[in-house]
Amino acid sequence: MSERKVAIITGVTGQDGSYLSELLLEKGYEVHGLVRRTSQQNLGRSLINHLMDHERFHLINGDLTDQSSIDNAVQEIQPDEFYNLGAQSFVPESWRSPTMTADVTGLGTLRCLEAIKRVKPDCRFYQAGSSEQFGEVREILQTEMTPFYPRSPYGVAKVFAYEITRNYRESYGLFACTGILFNHESPRRGLEFVTRKVTMTVARIGHGLDECLWIGNVLAKRDWGYAGDYVEMQWRMLQEETPQDFVIATGRTHSVKEMINLSFERIGMSLEWSGEGVDTIATDNNGVVRVRTNPKFFRPAEVDLLIGDFSLAAEKLGWEPKTTFEQLVQMMVDSDMKIVEEALANGLTPPVPPA
Repeated sequence: MSERKVAIITGVTGQDGSYLSELLLEKGYEVHGLVRRTSQQNLGRSLINHLMDHERFHLINGDLTDQSSIDNAVQEIQPDEFYNLGAQSFVPESWRSPTMTADVTGLGTLRCLEAIKRVKPDCRFYQAGSSEQFGEVREILQTEMTPFYPRSPYGVAKVFAYEITRNYRESYGLFACTGILFNHESPRRGLEFVTRKVTMTVARIGHGLDECLWIGNVLAKRDWGYAGDYVEMQWRMLQEETPQDFVIATGRTHSVKEMINLSFERIGMSLEWSGEGVDTIATDNNGVVRVRTNPKFFRPAEVDLLIGDFSLAAEKLGWEPKTTFEQLVQMMVDSDMKIVEEALANGLTPPVPPA
């Protein structure tokens, strides 16, 4: 029997971290999730709560803004693989907190690489990149060779993380690579993200709790995939003989408006749209306004169209997305309908997306 592999995951309490933990545990790994000490008290209802009793799943204190804590974690665990999924990853928040975003999302990656270089240089490192690195795109289909033009502090921080990962690979010979992930969603997505805001609000409307969804730019287009599909690609990248960066995407693009339409259709409502820009509204068959745009939800600098070309991943790693956009939206709406229904049945207040 081969020796069991050991992995560290930052951002383990998030969407990708929870799916990746499940995948690695299924493959026989020992998994250590890095969490800030202040996060410990919030784990009771977290996305990894169901893993807490697993004999090969452990939590260790660490903070991406503290070099010594990352060093200590790598020293103690001696990981074979290190997945850096931790970040301040909410783009609108990066405009409100640009310095914190740069520290956590950008410099946090450097601290991980430094810890590996100093303590465990044979550890394989995966960096979670983002399509926001491309920003105002230089070409319609974005590949591994497309120049970056980030349009938010978050995108800028991710470009730094990408470049420093490449630099440490080329300068120190580390097995370090970046997966440039396009938007990937799931029922585990945070309520602050537009996709989950849509599906949870639609679920609340379906149960008569809300009347209207307030939203930003409904014409913005994204390449949306399913997070459960994407974490497999993250793992595959670290099983290669040599490190290489890959775009992870679906190759298809959809607008926020399309997602809203599909979500309402799932609960039996069809919408009629009118107006444009900040004056866009959508009404149901009875003339009730169900969607309305709000200027405060528009970005200072919008990224209008992102669509990724995953052909290199398909060629080199045999990977392709399994879940369609329509299946993803239905999955998320059904999950949120169930969450609201169960909360009401138990006399609890259903979740409310941030205003």
